[in-house]
Amino acid sequence: MAEQLVVGFDLDMTLVDSRPGIAAAYRELSARTGVYVDADAAVTRLGPPLRHEIRLWFAPEQVEDAVQAYRALYPAYAIAPSVLLPGAAEAVETVRQLGGRVVVVTSKLGRLAHLHLDHLGLVVDELAGDLFAEGKATALAEHDVRLYVGDHVADMVAARTAGIPGLGVATGPCSPEDLWAAGASEVLGDLNGFRGALTGLLRLAL
Repeated sequence: MAEQLVVGFDLDMTLVDSRPGIAAAYRELSARTGVYVDADAAVTRLGPPLRHEIRLWFAPEQVEDAVQAYRALYPAYAIAPSVLLPGAAEAVETVRQLGGRVVVVTSKLGRLAHLHLDHLGLVVDELAGDLFAEGKATALAEHDVRLYVGDHVADMVAARTAGIPGLGVATGPCSPEDLWAAGASEVLGDLNGFRGALTGLLRLAL
């Protein structure tokens, strides 16, 4: 029996353009706490865990409260404005047409990631949240992911750590050159090229 194809995807700026919603959540956080957060700058750095950004704006003793406040605001402010990135739905459907499974592995909390997927009607088989860079490799191995798709250099680190090919998409903060340098097996401008790239990557993935 042939090995089943399991493809992992990052969420923010890989499948979902969450910048409008995240910016709205940060602006509301500023309004409620009185601490200025440059929301437009913050959304150019999506990828690392939330605390990385919060620490840039809040005093150390305020960070945990700010993280909790932001997450409480997230469902009301960040979900509805977010949209699927070009080719995202088609990429997921391509995996399904091949009899494969789709696993989302993201640094976002799982319950918040689920809200995005449900709102956008994107059905996946498994979701693992609150993981970043090498930390994602554990989930990739646990779910037998054979190819990981992401927009950040840390996603390519995750794929390399898990010993699987990484497909970079230049829809987030990292340039194609950065993704290649981080060990990507292939780099696309966006997921519209996923079906065409998959054939070659399957030779590495399976």
